[in-house]
Parts: sequence; C-alpha cells; structure tokens
Amino acid sequence: MNSTATKILKWTALFAVILALSLPSILHGLGLHPEYHGETYQLAGKRALVITTSNSVMSAPGESGGKPTGVMASEMTHPYYGFIDAGMQVDVASIKGGQIPVDPQTLGRVIRTPEDDRYMADPIFQAKVNNSLLIDDVDFTAYDAIFLSGGWGAAYDMGYSEVLAEKISAAYYADTPIIGSVCHGALGLINALDKDGNKLIAGRRMTGVTDKQIKELGIEITPQHPETELRKAGALFESQTKLIDFFATHVVVDDERRFVTGQNQNSGHETAHQMMAIIAENAGQ
Repeated sequence: MNSTATKILKWTALFAVILALSLPSILHGLGLHPEYHGETYQLAGKRALVITTSNSVMSAPGESGGKPTGVMASEMTHPYYGFIDAGMQVDVASIKGGQIPVDPQTLGRVIRTPEDDRYMADPIFQAKVNNSLLIDDVDFTAYDAIFLSGGWGAAYDMGYSEVLAEKISAAYYADTPIIGSVCHGALGLINALDKDGNKLIAGRRMTGVTDKQIKELGIEITPQHPETELRKAGALFESQTKLIDFFATHVVVDDERRFVTGQNQNSGHETAHQMMAIIAENAGQ
C-alpha cells in the first residue's frame, strides 16, 4: 500500500472516531432528549407511581423469540427523577411485577441520558426496578401521579392488560391522580372505560408515538401502535413532526387536565413537569 492510500485510511479512521465521539451531541442537537427547564415544584407528601412493561422480547406475530427489548430507559428515568427531585415518594410497578426489562439499546452511549447515568449509579432506584410492584397489588387511587412509561416492550402488554385498564378507570374516578404517559405508554389508556362502558379517552386530546416514527425506524412487527390505537379508542390524536419524527416532541394536556401525554422518548421530562404543575395547582401552590 502506497503512502497516499495509508494517509487516506488514517484520516478516514480518525474521522470515524471523531464522528462516533460526537454522535451523542449531534443527535441531541437534532432534538433527541431535549433539555426542559420547567418551573421547580416542591411536592413533599405527594406520591407518584411509575408503571412499565414486563415484556423483554421484540417478537414477530406468532413467534416467541426476537431481539431484547423492554422499557426505554429514559422514559422511566426522566419522570422518576423529576418526581423524586420535587420531593415526591415514587413507587415503581410493572404489568407482571418483579424485574423490569430495560431495553439494553437505550442504555448505550449514543442515546443514554444524564438521568440514565444517575439510575445506573442509584442502588435505591435499581432495587425498585429489580423488584417492581405487581400492578394487581397496587391501589392506584392512593397516588397523586400515575405515569405510564413506554418503550417497544409496552406494545406487547400494556394495551392488553385488563387489570391496568380497570385501575386506570378507578384512578380517574378517584379524582385525585393525574394520569400521564409517554410514547408506547399511552397504550395503557386505550381500554379504560367510563361508568357507561365507553372508552374513557374518547374525545380527549392526546398523543403518543406516531405511526410515521414507527415506519421510519422500521419496527412495525409490534402488535400495537399508539397513534393507531389511540385513534381507534376515539382520542383526538395530535403530534408534532419533523423530517424524522424521532427528533420531534409534543406534550398534550387534555381539557379536563386529568391526562398528560407525551409523544415519544423526547417528551418524558415535560410530561412529568406538566403533571406536577397540575398537582401543584390543585394543592393551591
């Protein structure tokens, strides 16, 4: 190999290294996990419940094997630490209880967030994730905030859980809990019913991950897609879009101010803060 070719290879390798090191900052600049500087709240004495999937495999219809998945880390860590930093007591539950599967890709260096790093150094939060509460055993009406985290795993169990649907309905009629979701977490709302047996979210402004984002990421094997299912349930779906929706974000507070929904993985911070704003307002702060 001549010297010119060697130099080209060296410069190519150097460029690749620089690009790899810069990629997290580049993606953040494009819109991934934007910073959110909302008002600071002091909500000592208030309680929050973060709920996740228990599904750990992204399987095709009729199959049981597939790539590992679960909750997207930031969709759990962002609301958790938002509530914790406001002085709230935070419990963590999942569809089946026990160890929560955290999608390993979402803890990779490229998309990992400061809150994810905080989680990985936090034995208390880790213990809650490794020994999550079974939703069947949790009284949702005892909380001020109920947050449904997303991730691809949620497409396999949140929208199919009769227990979750029943408990969301009970929480709504308890008047106190503010109910929130982000991304695929919205699937946990689609089968909740009102006292007349109608879909609880029908006619409410809501958001979740868009069909466009799912198509752009090439992950259409999951059994439920939030935009599609929210529309089927009668929700008034809205969202923001970009050239690539992975970099978009949008948060919706319904007109009754009982449901706060975030579009995707970029929306967790704001969703939790908007929930806390309503809690603070209801408490006369």
